Amino acid sequence: MFLEERRNQILAYLAKHERASVDYLATAFAVSKETIRSDLNELARLHLIQRCYGGAIIVRRLLQSELIAPSGENFEVLLKRLEKQNRHQTSKQKGNSMNGKVCILGSFNVDIVAKVMRFPKGGESIMAQGSAIGPGGKGANQAMAASRAGAQVYFIAKVGTDQFSQFAYDHFTASDIHSFKLYQSDSEPTGNAIIYVSQQNGENMIAIHPGANQTITDDEVAAIASELTTSDVLLVQLENNFSATLNAIKLAHTLGKKVILNPAPYSSEILPYLDYLDVITPNETEASLLSGIDIHDVDDAKEAALKIAALGAKRVIITMGSRGALLLDGKQFQHIPAFPALGVDTTGAGDAFNGAFAAALANGQSLVQAATYASAFASLAVEREGASNMPEHQQVIARLSQR
Repeated sequence: MFLEERRNQILAYLAKHERASVDYLATAFAVSKETIRSDLNELARLHLIQRCYGGAIIVRRLLQSELIAPSGENFEVLLKRLEKQNRHQTSKQKGNSMNGKVCILGSFNVDIVAKVMRFPKGGESIMAQGSAIGPGGKGANQAMAASRAGAQVYFIAKVGTDQFSQFAYDHFTASDIHSFKLYQSDSEPTGNAIIYVSQQNGENMIAIHPGANQTITDDEVAAIASELTTSDVLLVQLENNFSATLNAIKLAHTLGKKVILNPAPYSSEILPYLDYLDVITPNETEASLLSGIDIHDVDDAKEAALKIAALGAKRVIITMGSRGALLLDGKQFQHIPAFPALGVDTTGAGDAFNGAFAAALANGQSLVQAATYASAFASLAVEREGASNMPEHQQVIARLSQR
């Protein structure tokens, strides 16, 4: 079969069945998997299909296909067109979006965890009391948290073509996340994190290799437009390449969706774009870097929040660990005390807070209500081992009732 004929038949199959795996197509056309991958990559380059984990899906939604653009400049032109369309959208149309839906563009890492009595010094080797390999990454952890908190979650990430990519796929397939899309990079491995967790107090030290997380393209961001259209909230972090995160923020802003940024790890690149955000959720370290103010107590946090708001952020929530969270809604402060917790593993505490906060906000709770819910959720999360091991909604309700 000639190349052009095979590719036309692949398109015909996808048009009928919407998706297909590399394995299936290689068997059906009696060619190698490498040949099919080459076919799919070329069809994706022509914007006829989208690559996804292990195969491809057809591009059939008008909004999605219109948004796919080969350059940042074209992406901006498309955003302006969408903004114009959005201004003419009726209030009835705006009310038709699904309640409680959170779209998360973020990272997936494989967490390699060592439990230690103390952190090693430079050049020192120490014995670990235990070790584990599990799913992680701020985006993935926050997606798990938002899902457990009751939101319908659509999660988008990028992995490599290594053995950890299958680990990622299996993890999300087995989870209660509503739907997900995993792109694949041929050039970078699946992201990973090396984590030391102290057996004494649950504190941690982390080194991250982002890998494929840093290779999300404009086309791959544009392809989430149809999901964003029906979402209430977009939640992003800064573990992906900045251009992808910024394009997602601009797209959600243009579509009139609430945008939450967890600015971790901190990057000064975000500073010119804070006015695109509805809520920014730094921890104390990130708030200090954003504001230039060292934070030692709640009063320092208030000063830092005012500085961050002056940079353009509409609402600021500074998470402060055992000191709770400080909210600035643009007009007044609200301090949310931390819920008492027995710290076992604080690795995913911030992710637990952010995912639960996004879910609560998407479900119609006020800023203070959502932050209080998220604080209770995070207090339960730190009592569990593993950054992705999140509590259930009913457990959070029980903890809230104790205050």
